[in-house]
Amino acid sequence: MDERGRMRTDGRAADEVRPVKITRGFTKYAEGSVLVEAGETRILVNCSVQNGVPRWLRGSGKGWLTAEYSMLPRSTQDRNIREVHFGKPSGRTQEIQRLVGRCLRSVVELDKLGENTLWLDCDVLQADGGTRTASITGAFVAVVDALYHQVKKEQLRYIPLNNSVAAVSCGIVSGVPLLDLAYDEDSRAQVDLNVVGTGDGHLVEIQGGAEGDPFSWEQLDALTTLAKKGIHDMTEVQRAALGPLWDEVRAGVARLGEESPFGALKNLKKDLGR
Repeated sequence: MDERGRMRTDGRAADEVRPVKITRGFTKYAEGSVLVEAGETRILVNCSVQNGVPRWLRGSGKGWLTAEYSMLPRSTQDRNIREVHFGKPSGRTQEIQRLVGRCLRSVVELDKLGENTLWLDCDVLQADGGTRTASITGAFVAVVDALYHQVKKEQLRYIPLNNSVAAVSCGIVSGVPLLDLAYDEDSRAQVDLNVVGTGDGHLVEIQGGAEGDPFSWEQLDALTTLAKKGIHDMTEVQRAALGPLWDEVRAGVARLGEESPFGALKNLKKDLGR
């Protein structure tokens, strides 16, 4: 409900995320493939494992993870021209795919991959706000499936993740802080924030700003409080989607702690939100 007493368009409470569903194994060929549904937003996220790394990593024994992002021409109310016609991705597209790559690299132990690359392809089928955050949340599940595929092929001994990662949007609409903005809200927001965090409550990245007048530190605190709840909710969705495989992720976290020369992960008391 906003300051004028109006309810959110879809009837949600201010601190409530949209209904979220992650369907695994959505396409046939990718090592990891999920369909993410967040309200009316639909995103296909595929994770492919390819031999080889960028030139600057060759000979290092380390792997890499990178991401691409695109929107289908009619994922929005009006048809968009495919970016291939312009010869390069837009600035927005480049920003989002770099964000997705950074966030997933924060939880993947690249030195355990060998010289292999994880390619994330995030394709927006239908956009109704929060496409970058939904891409990150779904990408984590796709990465887990891809890494587990490598474990089953005996290319990896365990899933080399040090945490989970999820993301959510929030903003101030008509003076009221709201969690998980749909497009109708995002287009009217005075402040827009995207927050990425781990399953154990740490931050990975915060993006945001005012669309007009500056906002206060107190408003920022209110937004990050909403985001913390939203990331917890998204982590629970990931946990439910992965089912028993979530335990394999936790086992990988524990295994990394045992192998860490500094024991930095051994004392992780709240791994993956436990």
